[in-house]
Amino acid sequence: MSKLRADIWVSAFVRRHNNVGNFCVVSRRGDVDAGQIWIEVDHLNGKVSLFSPAPTNPDVSDREFMRRIEAGTPTDVRERIEKEADFDPDFWVISIETRDDELGLAISDLS
Repeated sequence: MSKLRADIWVSAFVRRHNNVGNFCVVSRRGDVDAGQIWIEVDHLNGKVSLFSPAPTNPDVSDREFMRRIEAGTPTDVRERIEKEADFDPDFWVISIETRDDELGLAISDLS
């Protein structure tokens, strides 16, 4: 079974979070079909986390993420996103502001 196109997955994620009262936007548009999706989470307490795609697992049909930065500084997250942009310009970034730790993501055990 193939994964949803990146643009459809991103649209659904953003809509779901905005519907529950979180501020959620697309900060960077990537390849509509297969762009990687990165998620930066502003915890509204001065700390920011960053999730990136987990290594591909053939047993999982949905997108899996891993914690790249947990409760770091905004500067740490920006620098990591800029580093990724130098390597892969076709990735997406979703920015969300929430105090809730449950984002509705499948988190890999590798994180």
